[in-house]
Amino acid sequence: MNFELSKEQEMIRDMVRAFAEKEVAPKAEEVDRTGEFPLDTFRKMGELGLLGIPFPEKYGGSGGDTISYAIAVEEIGRACGSTGLSYAAAVSLGASPIYYFGTEEQKKNYLVPLASGQTLGAFGLTEPNAGSDAGGTRTRAVLDGDEYVINGEKCFITNAGYAKTVIVTAITGKDERGKNIISAIIVPTDAPGFTINNNYEKMGLRGSNTSELILQDVRVPKENLLGDAKAGFKQFLYTLDGGRISIAALSVGIAQAALDKALSYAKERTQFGQSISKFQAIQFKLADMAMEIELARNMVQKAAWLKDNGKPFTKESAYAKLFASEAGFRACNQAIQIHGGYGYMREYEVERYLRDVKLMEIGEGTSEIQRLVIARQLGC
Repeated sequence: MNFELSKEQEMIRDMVRAFAEKEVAPKAEEVDRTGEFPLDTFRKMGELGLLGIPFPEKYGGSGGDTISYAIAVEEIGRACGSTGLSYAAAVSLGASPIYYFGTEEQKKNYLVPLASGQTLGAFGLTEPNAGSDAGGTRTRAVLDGDEYVINGEKCFITNAGYAKTVIVTAITGKDERGKNIISAIIVPTDAPGFTINNNYEKMGLRGSNTSELILQDVRVPKENLLGDAKAGFKQFLYTLDGGRISIAALSVGIAQAALDKALSYAKERTQFGQSISKFQAIQFKLADMAMEIELARNMVQKAAWLKDNGKPFTKESAYAKLFASEAGFRACNQAIQIHGGYGYMREYEVERYLRDVKLMEIGEGTSEIQRLVIARQLGC
């Protein structure tokens, strides 16, 4: 396996990095302080084709691969965690399930606008009583003639406040063993009875839209069922596997930003008559940060390579997400430590990185769930 980037992947990296440095990074502090969603930034990302990187051109995409997409997530996240999270969720959770499991008509109607950046996608899985236990879903969809009638509640849903459609998971029946069948259904956000609230006050990633969904007798055509009704649970597990690559890449991006700031500060800050970068205590922190970030990046690219080549990647995506998120938290924490008292102040930015990166250990399956996934893949 060769992780040397292709010419195309290098071009995408350079293009996204230039865009992120010019358009995303200058707004990052304001986005965090105000909590305002950077809608104009996403319009520009759509025009550049970033929202369609891993999808074929026939569906409005750019015809790239998962490695290219992961690189883009890292570069956007390095500039602004909030923008990086909404970007990752739009592609891996909002659009990818339609690409992998949708009918041609669904791809034409729903994937094309998502991949071309005309709208953002969202995936409604988590519920107040179904977080790590996603199988504990209580939202129900009952077939009534040619329509599904959906009732339920979802929480912590990224991008829903700016989406035209949300993929919602719901119980649609029982299997032969009496267990709930969980299906995925494409729901227009303007459907009667569909309420979206944006009332969360978050610790970090404040500029990424996070919504509560309430569905009261929401009716959608049965044609909006995504994929096989009985395979909805397997479908969203596959979706989460891909999403974990995104979160891992985002973790790497935020961690890289923390390292960049810490290294620059360490070279500039003098104590006891010399730059603090000359002190072994600081050097060891920087060395550990650099090492773990590079290892995490390699794991992200391996998981993406496996996915691109049609090989099993469940274990590797869990490896990547678990290691990158925890290494990212360590890097951001050490960046504050290297800055000392200044690291605690907003103007030096590293405190924002720590607040942002914490969600990486929680979203898309907590660190504990990742260890459970890995253990099961080992045959435990």
